[in-house]
Amino acid sequence: MASSKRQTTMAKIAREQAVRERRARKQEKKDHKKLVAEAHIANAAEAGAGTETEAETEVDETATD
Repeated sequence: MASSKRQTTMAKIAREQAVRERRARKQEKKDHKKLVAEAHIANAAEAGAGTETEAETEVDETATD
């Protein structure tokens, strides 16, 4: 039995390319979202020290009133 190669149609090639592009865009979105989240956490940690002192100041002002 001789096996014959079936030629891939242009439509199938286009569908496969679209799937690859869609997956790549999805991965880029995930990577971007992860970077934004990491940056937000880092900014919150830096600003966290200042936020705590502001909260303490508000508590002190309320106690003296």
